[in-house]
Amino acid sequence: MAVSMVVLAGRPPEWTVQQFTDWWRGDHAAMARRLPSLIAYRHGVVVDDYDHPDAPAWDGHAVLTFPSRAHLDAALKSEEWAAAVRHTGRMKGKRLIVITEEVDLLAQGDASGAAGDAQ
Repeated sequence: MAVSMVVLAGRPPEWTVQQFTDWWRGDHAAMARRLPSLIAYRHGVVVDDYDHPDAPAWDGHAVLTFPSRAHLDAALKSEEWAAAVRHTGRMKGKRLIVITEEVDLLAQGDASGAAGDAQ
């Protein structure tokens, strides 16, 4: 089963959202793309924060997907990961990272008893 690392990140206070996005999609993405066994890498810029509409808590998210937990664990022990962490350390923003096992609920079709039926 594919496993993803989901990262929520906030920019350093002295950076604009555009500077942060350019850094993440540029220099930092170039490093992350080198991770062994990485099969998908997506990035999104926060455009609305429903819980904090006047001051978004985060500026962006990334989802890095690997074929299995074993592949992710190996990537986290790699020199490529160590280099990406060193690169991020210079940025001095905030982050939250979780590991997820994903299921594509759209691909599953209509599962009987789905939560969408609850009222």
